[in-house]
Amino acid sequence: MNRSEFLDQDFNLWILLAQTRALLFSAGETELSKWNISLMQGWTIFTIKAIGERATPAEIARWLGREPHTVSSLLSRMVSQGLVKKEKSLDKKNLVRVRLTDKGERLYHEAIGMKPMHDIMSVLSREDRQQLKALLEKLRGSAQKSLGRHYKLPYEALK
Repeated sequence: MNRSEFLDQDFNLWILLAQTRALLFSAGETELSKWNISLMQGWTIFTIKAIGERATPAEIARWLGREPHTVSSLLSRMVSQGLVKKEKSLDKKNLVRVRLTDKGERLYHEAIGMKPMHDIMSVLSREDRQQLKALLEKLRGSAQKSLGRHYKLPYEALK
C-alpha cells in the first residue's frame, strides 16, 4: 500500500468517526431536549453523579475533556436552572464543591435510561462493545499523547 492509499484510509476512518460522533450527539441532544437540557449538561450531571462528594469544577473539566473556564460557565448556567449547587468546601476555603440539587438528581434518574442511546448501542454484541472500547481507548491514548492531555472516564475512576 502506498502512502497516499494509507492516508486516504486514515482520512476515511476519521470522517466515519466524525459522522458517527455527530449522529450520536444529535440523538443525545434530541432525547435530552425533553428535559430542556443540552447534551453537555446531561454529561455534566452524569459526571457529577459518578465523581460524588469530590466533584469540583476542575475535576469535572478533566472528566469532560473541557477547559476549566468552559465548565465554570456551564456550571453557572446549571446553577441558574436549579440543577446543581456550588458550595465552598469546609476543609479548604478556596475549594468549591459541586453537587446535584433535588431537581438534578431527579433528572439523572429519569435520563439514565436514555432509550435512543440503548437502541443505538444494541446493535453491538458484548464482544463488539469490548473491541470498540479497546480501539477507542487506543485512539484516545494516542490523541492524548499527541496533545499532552489526559482525560478520565467515569468508569476509570470507579475501578
